Amino acid sequence: MTTIHQRLYRERLTSVERAVALIPSGAKVAMPLAAGQPPAILAAFAERARAGAVKNVRLYYLLCTGVAGASVFDFELCDRIVPMSYFHGGVERALDKRRSAQALPAVDLIPCHFSQVPRSMVEHVGVETLIATVSPMDADGNFSLGASTDYSLAVSRKPGIQLILEVNPKMPYVRGNCMIPISSVTALVENDVSLPVLPAAARNEVDDAIGAIIAGLVEDGDCLQMGIGALPDAVCSGLSRHRRLGIHTEMMTPGLATLVKTGVVDNSCKQTHLGKSIFTFALGDQALYDFLNKNPAVEAYPVEYVNNPFVIAQNNRVVSVNATLQIDLSGACNSEFMNGRQFSASGGQVDFVRGAYASRGGRSIIACHSTAAKGTLSRIVPALTGPVTTSRNDTHIVVTEYGWANLKGKSVAERARALIALAHPDFREELDRAAHGAGLYAAAAAESWT
Repeated sequence: MTTIHQRLYRERLTSVERAVALIPSGAKVAMPLAAGQPPAILAAFAERARAGAVKNVRLYYLLCTGVAGASVFDFELCDRIVPMSYFHGGVERALDKRRSAQALPAVDLIPCHFSQVPRSMVEHVGVETLIATVSPMDADGNFSLGASTDYSLAVSRKPGIQLILEVNPKMPYVRGNCMIPISSVTALVENDVSLPVLPAAARNEVDDAIGAIIAGLVEDGDCLQMGIGALPDAVCSGLSRHRRLGIHTEMMTPGLATLVKTGVVDNSCKQTHLGKSIFTFALGDQALYDFLNKNPAVEAYPVEYVNNPFVIAQNNRVVSVNATLQIDLSGACNSEFMNGRQFSASGGQVDFVRGAYASRGGRSIIACHSTAAKGTLSRIVPALTGPVTTSRNDTHIVVTEYGWANLKGKSVAERARALIALAHPDFREELDRAAHGAGLYAAAAAESWT
């Protein structure tokens, strides 16, 4: 570390109270998703808003953690700090419940594919400040965004942006295109605190059954993308005997890290970033963050690169695995809306559905349990009750615990029959009648769906 880097660091280092005082009323502020959300800055800014020193601030982000939920997104501050979400989670759903009880509108959502969020924030929203957690400065005067490169790198490079960073030695130092130079920083605060962790999702027999089916569709040498939740975790567990797999994924998970550590993934068959596992954000347990820290076999890149379908397709045999909430009889998927409200968002699902299918020999897999609400509702439905996340034109392979179906090349009638065969037996006859009533095919009175 040079003397000039050390001098710049000292000049920018300040108290968290002085740092957040740089954010004025009416500001448009961006923060990273998940582990990149800076707890000391968020807590101090919430206190500043609570004291009436700031108002009408819009905070733009994806995938909020409890860190922000307990500070800036305290329900009592909703008239001063406005959450502008690109992806809902538990924090937003809890806020929506309280808002609904008081006849207030739900947390607002900006519909956007994950790959397009950087342009949305920089060009369309025009954010003015980025707050983020970073690793300690390296010898070249750079801070690694570590577990949350995502859209933060693009925002950090916006001309005139104000950068307020929280330096945390617990943030893993990750290589790749994920660095912010000290010369670009407006203010620094230091905070040594554990990163937020995501407990492993509880898996059940249905998850494991689906995971085994999907693992059977993966071949040695394939390149993987996994989404979040119990189903992708089950898939990773089913891949323990595979070899020479690669990783090009938006989210690095404990399951994927385990595949690297056990030798299942070596990235030896990739066409880009040979020998490297590529991701744009990571969320999991402490073991995952330890795995990422200074690991030469792992690199982070901004989401506009990682999730670009053209970039994804440059690797051969990409297999993307993502979950959905509903699939209609033509193959359209609602992966973000439940019980009349926004539940999550599109995230990077469509980015990887398209990128995986465009790769040579690639397969895009959409998976779900056949039922919801303790077996009382079918996830395969005559018509979606929410927006179309993945269109029927894009859906490739669908998997439930009852098997899998390749929808490519199938007519609407053929798709309906294939999807009904994947539905729970209790709902197949009802779905068949709905398909017939919609004129998709002639009645199949002699055919049994039980």
